Amino acid sequence: MDGFIGGRMEAVLSGEGISAADAARLIDVPDDLLGDLCRCAGQITGAFCGDDVDVEQLHNIKRDACSEDCTFCAQSALYDTGTTFNLPAIPEVVEGARRAKEAGSQSYCLVAAWREPPPDGFEQVCRMVSLIRRDVGIEVECSLGFLTPERASRLRGLGVRRYNHNLETARSKFAEICTTHTYDDRLRTLRIAREAGLELCTGGIIGLGEERGQRLELLLDVARLDPEEVTINMLVPVPGTPLELQPVLGEREILRVFAVARFLMPGSVIKASGGREASLPDGGAALLRSGASGLITGGYLTRGGNSPREDAEVIRRARAAGA
Repeated sequence: MDGFIGGRMEAVLSGEGISAADAARLIDVPDDLLGDLCRCAGQITGAFCGDDVDVEQLHNIKRDACSEDCTFCAQSALYDTGTTFNLPAIPEVVEGARRAKEAGSQSYCLVAAWREPPPDGFEQVCRMVSLIRRDVGIEVECSLGFLTPERASRLRGLGVRRYNHNLETARSKFAEICTTHTYDDRLRTLRIAREAGLELCTGGIIGLGEERGQRLELLLDVARLDPEEVTINMLVPVPGTPLELQPVLGEREILRVFAVARFLMPGSVIKASGGREASLPDGGAALLRSGASGLITGGYLTRGGNSPREDAEVIRRARAAGA
């Protein structure tokens, strides 16, 4: 094993952690040392997170006509992607949570394509949360766009455990990806959620045309937030969006990101999320040996994905390969 990689692993295991300069060296290791980097990230995962894989399902309760212009997103009203959907009936959402729990998911995340929730939409989400917590008992997370302190406190009082709001990409790349709000707007909502007592889930999308150094820039900003959960998505180019012709990121580059994320955030749940089925030949099994400790299952916001049964096999393969 490479001495520098092993030494930085020992620093993380001892609680010392690594510096930004260390992380920059790790993400740039030569290809012949990538296996060492991934194995060390897997050892850190085992030491801090154990062998359990955190499985989560999403319910995209509102996925059309978003006012924002994020260039990767099929949900933006500015792009003709054929995506239409409105808020479903509350019993449908509660039943979805019940099915998710029966399939083995530990949490259920309600996601809505809003800049921020309108008053009636926010009240409907609150009713959904209340009934899921009362009738199903699964952990509820929300991703609803920008929050006010009052709304964050309301969600916490209803039993929402964690709030998702991704940074999406590096600060230095953000203005190329979105012009209708700023990177600091996103940081502000994460701060509001934390101050209200909500746990944080944040991360972004890799493969938007950013450089490797910008992927590290994103990871360093995420790590400074000390999130309980990190979600890393891989772009699936959507026809009709400005990024429809963006080449898909290669597997080695994806592995580097997950491994360094684990070195930087040893105690966080790091979830392999959207795009893993399209980008990786094994559906994410290698990521579960290289820093990831969770999966989003059952599909994503506008795209399908592995079923819970298929992801149970992904987890089995990851464990068998690591035995």
